Amino acid sequence: MSSSLYVLEPGFLTTVQDLGRPLGEPLGAPAGGAMDRFALMAANALVGNPPGAAVLEFALLGPSFQVGFSEACGVLVAAAGRGFRLEVGGRAIPLWMAAWARCGETITLRTEGGGWGYLAVSGAGGIAVPEVLGSRSTCLRAGFGGLEGRPLQAGDLVPLSEAQASDYERAGLELPEELRPVYSDHPVIDVILGPQPDAFTPDAVESFLNEEYTLTPACDRMGYRLSGPALSRRSTGELLSEGVAFGAVQVPQDGQPIVLMADRQTTGGYPKIAVGCGTSLPLLAQCPPGGTVRFRGVSVAEAQERWRRMQWTISSIG
Repeated sequence: MSSSLYVLEPGFLTTVQDLGRPLGEPLGAPAGGAMDRFALMAANALVGNPPGAAVLEFALLGPSFQVGFSEACGVLVAAAGRGFRLEVGGRAIPLWMAAWARCGETITLRTEGGGWGYLAVSGAGGIAVPEVLGSRSTCLRAGFGGLEGRPLQAGDLVPLSEAQASDYERAGLELPEELRPVYSDHPVIDVILGPQPDAFTPDAVESFLNEEYTLTPACDRMGYRLSGPALSRRSTGELLSEGVAFGAVQVPQDGQPIVLMADRQTTGGYPKIAVGCGTSLPLLAQCPPGGTVRFRGVSVAEAQERWRRMQWTISSIG
């Protein structure tokens, strides 16, 4: 029997997210999806959901919910990410661990520094909002997907997929600490150089790979603007617009890089000096404004091998 979560406190920027809607990109709709995809997939795996099931994503200030009543007598939940701690019915539950929440109990995400956090709830579809273009993710700029295309508000009812009483058996399952991301205010981000490395001077490529860049306050779900040594371009002209990927590092005329994130536009005309590897993007997403990053070039083969290891980590849970 399906249940719901009653929103007591909405937190900040709490939205429904999954792995995004690539089917929408040919139509001009941003792919969207979770900022920290590892945390989303890990939280889903802990409660027995498919990796891309819809969850609740929040930033900086955590939300609070009350579990609605169902024949399953509760739901299995798990929280992941950075800067929060989970309480279920007043019981402290570590991040990266599954816990049973009984009907009527309160689920609260307490802020401990803040970052991007994720709450997964058991049920094959996760958060049971309608799909739009193959995804349940919220697209805030266009106002569709998720729950009415907006962040959660106090008093909302968040519909859940059907849970099973047997989900209770997964309570206490956790992701070992050695398999969790090592979040930091000063991460090293693996990148693959290109696709337009020839658009930059050799000095620019050397600076990009050897200097430190600071995250400015102009960081959001669309992109992270960085500040550091300017990256010199061979030409001030722009490219014909082309598709852009999560993690693409665009360089406008001022030479200050912009890393495109989950809600990036579908096309762009600035040259791109590199693309962040999927296994490093969670570290970048969880780095706060004022934090610093360094970039490390890796080969495509290295990036693929690290991605396979991350997928193995997710699949090994439970």
